[in-house]
Amino acid sequence: MIDSQNDGTLCVLTINRPDKANSLTAEMLEALCVGVEEARTARAILLTGVGKVFSAGADLEAAKAGLATSPLWERLSGAIARHPGLTVAALNGTVAGGAMGMVLASDLRIAVPGTKVFYPVMKLGFLPQPSDPARLSALVGPSRAKMILMAGKKIPTDDALAWGLIDEITPTDMLMERATELAQDVCAASGDHARAIKSLIAHRLM
Repeated sequence: MIDSQNDGTLCVLTINRPDKANSLTAEMLEALCVGVEEARTARAILLTGVGKVFSAGADLEAAKAGLATSPLWERLSGAIARHPGLTVAALNGTVAGGAMGMVLASDLRIAVPGTKVFYPVMKLGFLPQPSDPARLSALVGPSRAKMILMAGKKIPTDDALAWGLIDEITPTDMLMERATELAQDVCAASGDHARAIKSLIAHRLM
């Protein structure tokens, strides 16, 4: 289940399947895609989960049925990356597998203590989603990207912070308060202003 709150300025999308480690079915993945796409005019999008795991990636049975290689993952990360406002992944716990795509595509990543990050595609025999390796490498560098994608390393919170994989460690009971606080300035600005600043940051000097 995906809970969605959108007041036109701030959109909060919450993965709500804690009894299954917030693993995603095709229907949930589609709902996330639609939620992000329909929030195009929102100044900020916050992504989070219920319970102690942000998301374990694809639901096991759904993965066996083909979800692990579904284009929905790339659709979701692409929609997040293209969003003209600020996108924040508020990690309430561990993130794994295909769920990494939406996290890597976000502008900011904050996490509670004890969060682990891993992407076991080598072990499982899958390729990562097409845009994920480049985004991962841009954050942590090619060697560390290989540590995660090829050596299967699980990255604990402190290392993730040091590597630049997450931007801030936040107390569990303050996670959403902090995520909302990070979005405060952009939510108070005009959409054009937010879009212009984001475009300038993305611009590569030649």
